[in-house]
Amino acid sequence: MTVTLERPMSATDPITLVDPEVTDRLAHRITAEHPEITEATARRIVGQAAAFIAASGQQPGQSLAPSKLVDYGWHAFILHTVDYARFCEQVVGHFVHHVPTAEDDEMPGGVQATRERTLAAIMAAGYAVDDKLWPDMADCSQCHAGCTDSPNSGKQ
Repeated sequence: MTVTLERPMSATDPITLVDPEVTDRLAHRITAEHPEITEATARRIVGQAAAFIAASGQQPGQSLAPSKLVDYGWHAFILHTVDYARFCEQVVGHFVHHVPTAEDDEMPGGVQATRERTLAAIMAAGYAVDDKLWPDMADCSQCHAGCTDSPNSGKQ
């Protein structure tokens, strides 16, 4: 089954969710760890990571996952714990955990369904999707067992 993803007419650029100084720090970390990524692309990654985190917090019970590129932004953000915790509290209302999946774990419905579900959640939350940063999926989700209300999500 193919799902058509429609963008809201007034989708917000998710980079506006992140303080400009934090964006600078995160983009710098991404380019330092991945020299093949340009500064401009790193900033786009930060924006998409912010949209993913925001959508994850607004979609309890869904199994969402970032693309591999967007996961670079999420990892960079997590390493800046004060900034990340503040962002989660201000934008989502609670901390959004990062939980890597085991190599033998499958994404509910498969990779393509997870991608479609994630992009639909980002758009439903009102954020623009940068399609070029979502060609594949990373091996992690926003919480234990892929649901934001998991009783185990606080144990990470």
